Amino acid sequence: MHILETQHLCHTYKGNIDALRNISFVAPRNIRIAIIGPNGAGKSTLFKHFNGVLKPTSGKILVRGEQITKENIREVRKTIGLVFQNPDDQIFSPTVEQDVAFGPMNIGLDEESVRHRVNEALKIVGLEEYRTRVPHHLSGGEKKRVAIAGIIAMEPQVLVLDEPTAGLDPQGIREITRFIRNFSDTYGMTVIFSTHSLSLAAELADYIYVMNRGEFVAEGTVSEIFSKPDLLTSVRLDVPVLPKLISSLQNQGVNIEMGYTYDQAEKSFLKAFGKMA
Repeated sequence: MHILETQHLCHTYKGNIDALRNISFVAPRNIRIAIIGPNGAGKSTLFKHFNGVLKPTSGKILVRGEQITKENIREVRKTIGLVFQNPDDQIFSPTVEQDVAFGPMNIGLDEESVRHRVNEALKIVGLEEYRTRVPHHLSGGEKKRVAIAGIIAMEPQVLVLDEPTAGLDPQGIREITRFIRNFSDTYGMTVIFSTHSLSLAAELADYIYVMNRGEFVAEGTVSEIFSKPDLLTSVRLDVPVLPKLISSLQNQGVNIEMGYTYDQAEKSFLKAFGKMA
């Protein structure tokens, strides 16, 4: 049984706008899944179905094998934690600590349990010293981590991140990227994230779905997806710069292994050209 699954999911907004068409998706446990696609592909709409924010026009959403209903929606939202693209849509308390505590308090946990969950969540995202700070005075990357901490405090089994690096500066992107990798590796949680940054997908994903105009047009491993530049071009995306450079060298006869992440590319270059003095 998969922890999260959709079967032929469709969603039509008012005005007969087809936002999702026949989406079938599977999320096993302990995996990082990227959903890539251009702006307007339907990624945010899909994510809002994962924990019942939106209801499908047709098709099914299964969480641990059960469809989402009014009766189980609280359990669903404890299982599937959704972090919106804009953290200001999710942060509203006067201090970081109070914001992270909001979810656990609202599921009826006692004061000691709430305090423990808040402490653990802030530790995980590296914001232990920020507990008394006003969230809206923080940087974009710090706000993202506060929003993530609020979801982590609910102890979900799946963390869903909508464009986690959108609007961040390079330092913020590095922090969020490092957090996502370390978090899933350390805690064994399924992480699903959307992005139109293929470099981010290459660095973090175990598996990728390609989305365009409300549909999945391809799925596969990082190497399977990024070895199809024509597919990516057709959905207004491009191969990340490192594999594109290596592919160009291969086409010129250079004996170099393909690499999709920074670490893979570094090893490929060192093996092909030797260490430079």
